[in-house]
Amino acid sequence: MPLYNRLKELRARKNINQQELGKLVGASRQTISLIERGDYSPSVTLAIKIAKVFDVTVEEAFQYEED
Repeated sequence: MPLYNRLKELRARKNINQQELGKLVGASRQTISLIERGDYSPSVTLAIKIAKVFDVTVEEAFQYEED
């Protein structure tokens, strides 16, 4: 049951890298990378913080799909 995301696209729009996004949301660059690759699902709190950085809803940044 993967959690898909648009972080790479959203970062490109704002012209920020993984390190900068991590600083903005209180996470490491590695965590941001893992989330982007789909290897890690963020906590609700982190997902909300990420969505706020990009001024989108959590649903616009992340999409959950059942198998």
